Amino acid sequence: MKRVSSYEEMHAQIDHSTMQIPEHFNLGVACVDEHDPEARAMTTVNPDRTSQDYTFGDVKKMANQVGNALRSRGIGRGDVVAIINPQSIETAVSFMGIWRMGAIALPISQLFGPDALQYRFENSGAKAVIVTAKNEEAVREALGEGSDVVVIVIGAGEGREDDFYAVLAAESDEAAPVDTLAEDPAFLIYTSGTTGNPKGALHAHRIVFGQIPMFEAAYDFYPEPDDVLWSVADWAWIAGLMDILVPAWFYGLPIIVDLQEGFDPERAVWLCREHKVTLSLLPATAIRGIRSSGLEGGGFAFRALASGGEPFSAGLYQWTRDFFGCDVNDAYGQTEMNGLCCHSSKVYPSRPGSVGRAGPGNKVSVIDGEGNELVDQVGEIVVDRNHPLVMIEYWRNPQATKEKFHGDWLLTGDLGRIDEDGYVWFESRKDDVFKTSGYRVGPTEIENCLSAHDAVALAAVIGVPDEKRGHVPKAFVVLRDQSAGSDELVEELRAYVRSRLAAHEVPRQIVFVEDLPRTVTGKIMRRALRDD
Repeated sequence: MKRVSSYEEMHAQIDHSTMQIPEHFNLGVACVDEHDPEARAMTTVNPDRTSQDYTFGDVKKMANQVGNALRSRGIGRGDVVAIINPQSIETAVSFMGIWRMGAIALPISQLFGPDALQYRFENSGAKAVIVTAKNEEAVREALGEGSDVVVIVIGAGEGREDDFYAVLAAESDEAAPVDTLAEDPAFLIYTSGTTGNPKGALHAHRIVFGQIPMFEAAYDFYPEPDDVLWSVADWAWIAGLMDILVPAWFYGLPIIVDLQEGFDPERAVWLCREHKVTLSLLPATAIRGIRSSGLEGGGFAFRALASGGEPFSAGLYQWTRDFFGCDVNDAYGQTEMNGLCCHSSKVYPSRPGSVGRAGPGNKVSVIDGEGNELVDQVGEIVVDRNHPLVMIEYWRNPQATKEKFHGDWLLTGDLGRIDEDGYVWFESRKDDVFKTSGYRVGPTEIENCLSAHDAVALAAVIGVPDEKRGHVPKAFVVLRDQSAGSDELVEELRAYVRSRLAAHEVPRQIVFVEDLPRTVTGKIMRRALRDD
């Protein structure tokens, strides 16, 4: 897109109904073959802070070896290949190799145990698994004895035939990519499972044509020649995959990958300064962790930060701008369609707490139960389904696919409202809403209020049954100082909410906990709290 000065100009640059998407298109080719083979594609940072660079030429050779290795083991076009490994060069070339051979990548979080893995393997019909050695035992247990699923292990060790690098070494680094259609499936990614069993959202190679305009808007008209991208977001999450790895390599720019496990605020700040990161996707949870660390800000090369997954409060927004020296563009999407709304602060004013306005070319609305569009009233957030970002279908689940759409609308399952200026305000998941004393209450507003208190690091709110009021709010609170919990603090927090929200939103119960249950994408699992 061209850099413009108004939302209307930006939004009008993209028309998905007339966009000319090539009939034949392959993500693994577009992200590799279009670039100078000597250009830097990735820098991996070791735990000891040394680093290793990889070029696009390196990536192409390794991706071809991955594809050849899978072919020689009977894997073909349209087969599902699971990847269970954190950010790394091995993970990245596995994606590219799978796409180049016309197979379907199935990214799975390394946090899953055998039961969760078994469900995904069986539901997807995966024919092969590329897995880190740390998770091999869980994968073997999930597959069961006698399984004919191919397993390739990253870091298996010298002398093992199934070791990732031993497997690649036996293959040629040349291969002709499969001539896929843009509408052919590229990857299968499972929902967070906040309600019921996770569903597999199947996405096509053409997804990038919907992703790039959103990406450019949220990242201050990316790319610039010196842009460098980094994020803590796992590539098993659609935001990590489609907001970092794919857009960076689609434009031939480098990404930084930290090989140290876990999130360390001090290390994250060092890495961004040392490697001159200009763009990043940082969840609000990670930013709050940096804020809590007490580190000094400044000295960054950032042009813009994107965030998503949970609303950004005004206080956190201002702190982030001051610390990193750039604007924060909060965005909103889901596994089935990664980009619905975003902020683009250089074009139109940000409104902290909202998720922005409809992305370039997007049509986003809020409807009631009869499908009527609403303004400044709470209803279900919907988006025009005729968009390259929208999934093909839920894998092997035609009924769920049918229920996901209403005419030309994709139903998000999220409640929210659109104000008169077109900003979208997320309220809650539909299943998180409860009624208390006749009022409909969503947990997000109460959670944001609690999280603004100096003593609170994280908060989650659910509705619990109450004989008099129907339901009442119950809060689960993680304190910055775990030893500070007391009856006095409970009353202080209740008074704090009462002074800022409505009386019916004051938590009747507050429980101090060490941590909160979350999905693999970092979202709080209120369902798990309700089940306890």
